[in-house]
Amino acid sequence: MRARRRQRAGSGGGRDGRAGAHPRKCRRNGSPRLLASSGLLVIGLAVTGCSMVGAAADTRTAREAVELLRQVPDLLAEAGSSRARTAVELASGGTRITIRGEGGFDYRRRAGELAVTLPSGTGGGGAGRPPVTELFLPGELYMKNRGEGVPPDKWVRLDVSSIHDGNLVTGGATDPITAAELLRGVQQADDLGEVEVEGEILRRFHGITDIAAAAEAAGSRESREQLAAAVDGFTDTAVRFDAYLDDDGLLRQVRHHFSFAPTSPQPDGLPVQVISTTVLYDFGTPVVIEMPPAEHIYTGAVASPGG
Repeated sequence: MRARRRQRAGSGGGRDGRAGAHPRKCRRNGSPRLLASSGLLVIGLAVTGCSMVGAAADTRTAREAVELLRQVPDLLAEAGSSRARTAVELASGGTRITIRGEGGFDYRRRAGELAVTLPSGTGGGGAGRPPVTELFLPGELYMKNRGEGVPPDKWVRLDVSSIHDGNLVTGGATDPITAAELLRGVQQADDLGEVEVEGEILRRFHGITDIAAAAEAAGSRESREQLAAAVDGFTDTAVRFDAYLDDDGLLRQVRHHFSFAPTSPQPDGLPVQVISTTVLYDFGTPVVIEMPPAEHIYTGAVASPGG
């Protein structure tokens, strides 16, 4: 099975970044300174199987939809790897910015890399500035071109479990592995049927997941610690989401709606609203991650996210 296109099937994702089908066998078992006051330090900003998803399948019951979505991280691990696009939109006190990323992830190694582009005029952003390079490893985040006094040839290393939101949004991207792990905590979901997304027919699910429940059900110790750290970082651990799956049950897009607890009063007295979108395509694309040598890791003082 594979996601269906309205037009003739092509080679999948490609340079345009559109989601591509994955020919895999089915499983048989069923202003940034303003945002600083919110505590959002974003990259130096102050801020049971495919039978349940198949194209011909009827809309699933709520219970079936929940069980299907909870399997998403395991199905990604079976798929191996993919390209990814991310977007984090933050709204606070009348200010709205969007931070975008693009890269690749290996779901078996639970590692990946993103080039994160900041909006013009933000700390570290603007024309002519290189994107922030982020390396995601189990329990760790490495960032280059982070700014905030860090030499341009140095990397900053962070323990994600020490970040007040578990790095769900602080790094400017919800990495695809963690975005999928959040779905292990799905509490309720509705199968809304087939929709067309960038020329493909996918199945849309809308529901609520819970960060604390996802932490308890996490697929690794590192993910468990990361999500547990995030529990106190948000106004509400219940997170609304929209997820889009292909015929094999592979996650192709997910959008999470977070409500971020500010660390200091906002002008309007409201929490920061964050919409994080992750798009996956070109499954099977090799992902090569080159770790920075020890001498390139910055050991000086760095403003910690949320600090």
